[in-house]
Amino acid sequence: MYASIHRLTVVSRHTKPLSLFYSFLPITTRNNFTSPAHQTLHHLLEKCQSMKKLKLIHAQIILHGLQQQTLTISKLISFCAVSETGDLQYAHLMFDHLPQPNRHTYNSLIRGYVNSETPTKALHLYHQMTCVGISPNEFTYPFVLKVCAVLSRLLDGVLVHVQIIKLGFESNVYVQNGLISVYCGCGAIRDSRKVFDDMVDKSLVSWNTMVGGYSKMGYCREAFLLFRKMTELGVEPDDFTFVSLLSVCSQNCQEALGRLLHSYIVITRAHIDIYVQNAIVDMYAKCGHLHSAQTFFDRMNDKNVVSWTTMVSAYAKYGLVESARNLFYQMPVKNVVSWNSMISCYLQKGEYGEVLGLFNDIFHAGVTPDESTLTSVLSACCQLGDLEMGKNIHNYICSNYVIPSVTLFNSLIDMYAKCGLLETSLSIFSEMPEKNPVSWNVMIGALAFHGCGFEAVELFDRMQAAGIQPDKITFMGLLSACCHSGLTEIGKYYFDRMIGMYGVPHEIEHYACMIDLLGRVGLFGDAIKLIRGMPMKPDVVVWGALLGACRLHGKVEIGKQVLKHVLELEPYTSGVYVLVSNMFCEAGRWEDVKNIRRLMKDQGIKKSRGVSSVEVNGHVYEFMVDDQRNELSSNVYELLDQLLDHLKSFGHFSSSSDTFLNTEEV
Repeated sequence: MYASIHRLTVVSRHTKPLSLFYSFLPITTRNNFTSPAHQTLHHLLEKCQSMKKLKLIHAQIILHGLQQQTLTISKLISFCAVSETGDLQYAHLMFDHLPQPNRHTYNSLIRGYVNSETPTKALHLYHQMTCVGISPNEFTYPFVLKVCAVLSRLLDGVLVHVQIIKLGFESNVYVQNGLISVYCGCGAIRDSRKVFDDMVDKSLVSWNTMVGGYSKMGYCREAFLLFRKMTELGVEPDDFTFVSLLSVCSQNCQEALGRLLHSYIVITRAHIDIYVQNAIVDMYAKCGHLHSAQTFFDRMNDKNVVSWTTMVSAYAKYGLVESARNLFYQMPVKNVVSWNSMISCYLQKGEYGEVLGLFNDIFHAGVTPDESTLTSVLSACCQLGDLEMGKNIHNYICSNYVIPSVTLFNSLIDMYAKCGLLETSLSIFSEMPEKNPVSWNVMIGALAFHGCGFEAVELFDRMQAAGIQPDKITFMGLLSACCHSGLTEIGKYYFDRMIGMYGVPHEIEHYACMIDLLGRVGLFGDAIKLIRGMPMKPDVVVWGALLGACRLHGKVEIGKQVLKHVLELEPYTSGVYVLVSNMFCEAGRWEDVKNIRRLMKDQGIKKSRGVSSVEVNGHVYEFMVDDQRNELSSNVYELLDQLLDHLKSFGHFSSSSDTFLNTEEV
């Protein structure tokens, strides 16, 4: 980059480039460039609207031997670092060539990096600044503190606070606001409040930062008490105040408090912008008052994409698919969050085919899917077993992400495992550049899903060797793996040591795994003893595991006792009746089978119909026995009748029944 400047310097010795440089200078300064640079540079930068022109200025500075003047270069650095049309990297390059950087150049670069994608460089510059003996001032600390808040660097914030006290800037209102922001951002709300209470002159920003800190932490009572004190002292709240208060009401589902705040805004005729209006809609929606949310939404004169997305998300959260869909297709403009809300709604309701359909539509709409979109669609692929779509998404991720996030890697591992390609899951897991606890849990769960018990236990040992602490999800996968592989003693070993060795308490899901593990090998005495010793009431999953074991081992009498407990918890679940009916059928107890079916009929319980699916041209179609929903159903059944007649003509069906194939002839 600096080489291009030197080329400009050489070329600018000729008339044409020099006249080009002078052409955008004011007439009064064209002949005065030899005067001290700081007198003309201000005028030059006023005319400078792009980095191309700034580099021409830089070239002329080098040509006239002014590059050693720190004041001159510092103005250029300031423009490059802070201006919207600047170039932060170029600013840092000029900075590195300064023989003696001053406080102003450090402050400019620190400010530039605060709002960049690499804010940690601002902290490095601050430390470098203090190491070379340049003392920070009241313009340095607000930006350094902002970085500490953004990165949640509490220790760095405390050390900076110490330096602030040493240098005597602790009473500067901008510095104090920065300290409040750091402590709030790092969760040290008491320290934040202490700084706030010690302030002699509080600005509106001070109040808003403190109210926002309480809101972020979910402290509803404290936020509103501070708001009351604020109004009592005559400090007029603004949009930031209201958004923070409405947000904390949303978090805590404090609809009554949120409604009172809404009334306060109306009564005081406070000016509220679109952000506050959206916060009001969000508050009512998250508190479950969808009618109030919809009413306020309908009355809004100006709605933006956030307004519409908030309502779609609200209906999606409560599973109101039709309402969410209608609103979604009314949206004048949709962003990726809007699409994600609708996709999440379909995913929540188990409409996985709709998820994939919406994913295809998102590209036609010219919207780029984000990580949340891809994770949701991969989850739908898991449920449908749609390996082809899963592979397409994997290819898309490889094409558009240099290094996919850990979350995307985890979703791919889960998708391939549930679609049958365990080896691919293992390959992705081993090649991941970074693994989090979820990665290990997903992989252990994948091995359990495929009945690879010993491999799951081995991976659990590797997880501990890598210094990853197992959690309740880890043990659910591990115990499930032991269950599916018949590793009874290993399962009992880890279950007994969960609390003492690993500090993970037993939850009802772990008990269900153990009941299933013991029941599969016929240890009914141990299973019943474990149920009786549970610190919580057994749920339908626990009893269902034992009931499945009763069917497996033909323990009809125990099964009848278990059935009573199950029906007390879920009397209208068809699956339980079918399981018991099959158990009686396998034991040849036909009278009991009739009683179960009579009970189902009396209760109005119908067996859930099995659903099959087929993918054609990227679309997944579902169908059931005697399904008439598709417009082409009559054609399908006509073709099936023709096929059956063709098979009959070749003797592939018995004469007594058209239901069963003659397997001997086939």
